[in-house]
Amino acid sequence: MTGSIQCALPWFHHSRTVQKIPPTDDLRVFCTVVRKAGFAAAAQELAASPAYVSKRIRLLEQELGVPLLHRTTRRVAVTDQGERVFHWAQRILDDMDQLLQEVAVTRREPRGLLRVSSSFGFGRNVVAPMLSRLVQRHPGLQVRLEVFDRLVDVAGEGFDLDVRVGDEIAPHLIARRLADNHRVLCAAPGYLARRGTPRSPAELPAHDCLVIKERDHPFGVWRLRAGAVEQSVKVTGPLSANNGEMVVQWAVDGCGIALRSLWDVGAHLEAGRLVQVLPEWRQEANIWAVYPTPLERSAKVRVCVEFLQEYFGRQRPW
Repeated sequence: MTGSIQCALPWFHHSRTVQKIPPTDDLRVFCTVVRKAGFAAAAQELAASPAYVSKRIRLLEQELGVPLLHRTTRRVAVTDQGERVFHWAQRILDDMDQLLQEVAVTRREPRGLLRVSSSFGFGRNVVAPMLSRLVQRHPGLQVRLEVFDRLVDVAGEGFDLDVRVGDEIAPHLIARRLADNHRVLCAAPGYLARRGTPRSPAELPAHDCLVIKERDHPFGVWRLRAGAVEQSVKVTGPLSANNGEMVVQWAVDGCGIALRSLWDVGAHLEAGRLVQVLPEWRQEANIWAVYPTPLERSAKVRVCVEFLQEYFGRQRPW
């Protein structure tokens, strides 16, 4: 639109300096005066005073440096330059109205690229299947999912949404809880038969603990809660990784005790491949949708968050 104004209104150019474009509100007032052939009628349509309309026209003429209207006691007439400005202003205002309508539709209907981040195992096993269902429901969406072993700077790294496990969320971000979840201590029956079952968190350092580098927790420190009591335990073991799937497999193989989310080990617990250790102790790790701007500003983020919340509300994918 800027190019159209500059081409249509050559008096904007002085030497190599391009003057600023007149406000669209002034162009709209001018077009209304032309269509109504008078200040009073234009003021009535715009719900403004005739003095306001006259002032805006005067400022627009000063801005453009040309007379736009011939004023008489009975009516106003458009000058030659005013006629040219009128036709181009109409096109500019029509384009602006169309742009606003398209933006409004975009806010309602999800379209375009949605960049989503998550952690390795949760992203692959839980988030990815959900997103495939999301694009089936909303074919105008294109989703790019990236997984990490660290916390993501959602806005700084250009993501629209981070689906994360864990309750530590920076205060400048907006978050919506999607589902309740917690991490549990578990081990294979064979390991417990060989090494014994710990009776308190204080005994965990004496065991082979399978340590994972979580996105939101210091390495090798397990923060546990039993009711109102909290306890942090420093654990070690012969095996560690930055991938939860590896740790779960090691636990199933009888290599040690793991601290993993219910979504990750629920099936193994039900099948008896793993047994919960110290069942009264747990680590809160709820599932959140984290995003940098309010949902009403983006239909694609809003629809994705609402879809994930609806999906978690119907069933637990673990």
